[in-house]
Amino acid sequence: MDEGATAGEDGAAAVRFSAAPGSLYVVATPLGNLRDLTLRAIDILGSADVIAAEDTRVTGVLLRHLGIATRPVSLHEHNEAARAEGIVRELRAGKSVALVSDAGTPAVSDPGARVVRAVRAAGIPVVPVPGACAAIAAVSAAGLFADRLLFLGFLPTAAKARRELLASVARASAALVIYEAPHRVRATVEALAAALPGERLLVVARELTKKFETIAQMTLAEASAWFEADANRERGEFVLLVDAPGAPVAASVEARLDVDRLLRALVEELPPARAARVAAAATGLPRDALYAQALALKSALR
Repeated sequence: MDEGATAGEDGAAAVRFSAAPGSLYVVATPLGNLRDLTLRAIDILGSADVIAAEDTRVTGVLLRHLGIATRPVSLHEHNEAARAEGIVRELRAGKSVALVSDAGTPAVSDPGARVVRAVRAAGIPVVPVPGACAAIAAVSAAGLFADRLLFLGFLPTAAKARRELLASVARASAALVIYEAPHRVRATVEALAAALPGERLLVVARELTKKFETIAQMTLAEASAWFEADANRERGEFVLLVDAPGAPVAASVEARLDVDRLLRALVEELPPARAARVAAAATGLPRDALYAQALALKSALR
């Protein structure tokens, strides 16, 4: 238990946590919605002597929102090896250090693993402060049939290396979990469609927890048409989920595109809330999901 925390009879912390001297805290931060930050993460960020951040500008916004005056120090892929040595020295001197990435959990396709290895090798405590993780958030909302997951992170940029990796997992009885950036998402989806059977189920999770969050399901063969239908679908940060072989596919992409066209026509004439009610009545789809989509469409039309 972190220094400063006490527990009641049920084991739950009764007071705020405080970062213990000489400990490294790996702190998960929100993907987009700042309300997703845990209470314990707030306590640790507010009490740590040092905050090591992937991008100090991004973390600075979060810290200012929380009223935390500590100035973060940079720790990114280009300086992580050198910065790890400094962090070990500060920990040995009795300082507490919080490690954060721009969004989500550090060291999950983000900087942090080198620092954690160095700190553990030095015999210094490493304390996880769990919270948001894009991969797990996407899986939780995807309704996958797979019992197992293969987390691939970002695929290699080189075409040959990407093909070899996908070939090695093509027959795995597991869902594939992939991170992707907007400028590469179309190429990655095309590579998936070329390497895997076209009937494999793909779930595209885009801009999780943010204003234009989208979670869409289609087959790999249908994916190109889905992106082609709306240029906005290439924007944002992505988690791509390919379900295990044999997973059943729900409605066809043509049916989903019909819903998109209906809702787009409605929001041109009606407020988003009313457009969502009409679309829900016509399609039987959840009104809340249609309302979120209507808001995004209305914003795009402005």
